[in-house]
Amino acid sequence: MSAGNQQERLSSEERKRWFLAGLIEGEGSCTIAIKRHATQRYGFYVDPEFFIYQHKNRRAVLDLAVEVFKTGRIFPKQGNPDVLVYAITSRRTIAEKIIPFLERYMTYSARKDDYAKFGEAIRRFEAGEHRTAEGLAKIVRLAYGMNHEGKQRQRPLEMVLDRILRGHMPDTPIQR
Repeated sequence: MSAGNQQERLSSEERKRWFLAGLIEGEGSCTIAIKRHATQRYGFYVDPEFFIYQHKNRRAVLDLAVEVFKTGRIFPKQGNPDVLVYAITSRRTIAEKIIPFLERYMTYSARKDDYAKFGEAIRRFEAGEHRTAEGLAKIVRLAYGMNHEGKQRQRPLEMVLDRILRGHMPDTPIQR
């Protein structure tokens, strides 16, 4: 069977999904934002986010993401209006649409380990583990294990864990 015949056997929708997988590989980002917030129970907002970046002249590929996922928003990147961002920041939508997509279409990705950690973190959120200090700490550890082991994070992992776990586990050493 030639490569051309294989291409013809994919439906139009399936071709769009595989194209989108390639776009995500090059221009996509799965992250778990960790933002200090004084009024949060454990001192931080911890939220999953999914982005695809593209120059404004290539908006059509971001529109394709909206078409395939049937959700998301497109806006100019802060500080660089020539770049557009496709974003999904709803944890439920990420769980329902992005995680199944990543598991099916990104199996050969160079970032498949990051996608697996992202998926595990989302499942922990969906199970409600973020509501306890210990559960939130597990999610934060996963976040710091993604994207080059958290090298671009503003705060060291130990500082975030100390704040989350402080006073919540008396007489128990903090596990790192």
